[in-house]
This record gives sequence, C-alpha cells and structure tokens, in this order.
Amino acid sequence: MALGAARALLVESGPQSVTLKAVGARIGRTHANLLHHFGSAAGLQQALAEHIAETVCESIGQAVLATRAGIGSPREVVDLTFDAFDREGGGALASWMTLSGNEDALDPIIEMIDQLVNELHPQEQVAGARRIMHEATLALVLMALGDAMMGQRLADSLGVRRDTARDKAEDMLTASFRQSGDI
Repeated sequence: MALGAARALLVESGPQSVTLKAVGARIGRTHANLLHHFGSAAGLQQALAEHIAETVCESIGQAVLATRAGIGSPREVVDLTFDAFDREGGGALASWMTLSGNEDALDPIIEMIDQLVNELHPQEQVAGARRIMHEATLALVLMALGDAMMGQRLADSLGVRRDTARDKAEDMLTASFRQSGDI
C-alpha cells in the first residue's frame, strides 16, 4: 500500500512529495510505522525505485517477447520505456535521488534493466547480437530519461513534434532488433 501511495504522489506532485509523512497520511498510517518499515525517506524512495523498475521491466520484457513473436512492435517497447520515465515519474525520481545525493537508490533500477537485457539476450546468444541490444538499451534509456527531463521544452524550442524523440528511438530499436536477429 505504501509503495502504491508513494507512486501516486510521485506522479501527482513530483519526487519532493514522496515523504514518509505524506505517504503515511495517504494510507492512514503514522510516520513512525513507515519509518520502521523503510528506515528513512531515502529508504522509501529506494523501495519506490525498485517497485517502478520491477513493474516497468516486466512490461518491457513482455513487449520485447511479443515483438519477437510478431505480435508486438518496437514502438510498444519505446513507448513503455519513455512513459516509465515521463508519465510514471521515473525520470523525476532518478533526478531527485541524484541531486539529493542518494545515487545508490538508482542501483536497483540499473540492476533490473541489466537483468532484463541479460534474460532477453542470454550468454549463449551470438556475442555481436548481445552487444547490439546492450547498446540499444543504453541509448533507449538515456533518450527516455532526457525526454522526461526536458523533452517538451526542447521540442517546442526546436519547433519539432514532442514525439520526435520517440520516433528516432523506434527507428534505432527497430534497426537493432533486425541487426541482432530478434525480428
């Protein structure tokens, strides 16, 4: 319940609103209850980062498998990734944790992305194909993070559609899937 409330606060009001007091108020628990469970606000934020990473990586993994099976598309993978950082608050949370000196809280996100990519591209796969998808993942995640942080303002300044970054990411991911033999 606490992580659901924290995620809702993140999306509604930004990462600065994800406090033990605010989450406790939302779920009818005391600050002390949450402090006992998470240890600190930083612990709550780390648990929230893990929760977001788990749910997003699961969805992205399913979308990649659907793409391989011919029933999904690289665009679905792109949209899930971009939405995780933008609409679901992952970019704001990552930025907040970095700026507040809680960079270790990003470790679960990085570990889950790495685990997902390694599950989708096991060691037995051709090394070149594995490298292609690792590089595509790095580019996709960084594009999604940058888009979440300043995509609308930059698109407006440059006079391009906001979806331009997603379109470029889709082109890159499609080429990577083809090059690696995934589609």
